[in-house]
Amino acid sequence: MATTGGWSEDATDEEIIEGIRLLAETEGIFAETAGGVTVACAKKLVETGKIPTSEEVVLCITGHGLKTVEALTGHLGAPSKIKPTLRDFDALLSSGLAKAHAKA
Repeated sequence: MATTGGWSEDATDEEIIEGIRLLAETEGIFAETAGGVTVACAKKLVETGKIPTSEEVVLCITGHGLKTVEALTGHLGAPSKIKPTLRDFDALLSSGLAKAHAKA
């Protein structure tokens, strides 16, 4: 059996939700729970020094967050509903409502 020198990690439900939130806030990507696991585990591996901070890392996130929204129930604020227009989108952003939901 060959040794790869690789590492693995696991993530709690709370860490998975935080991984989803981190990816959404920093990259604008709304991932499903599997993406949250990927981000949470990568974060842990960086924090423990198993992935050096000087390294470039690519995470493959393939699933959209709309596939598993039930996993976020009770962890995020209610979504804002707007008409599908740029004007309504801009109004939501300028109202600060979007920021309030992101922090909820």
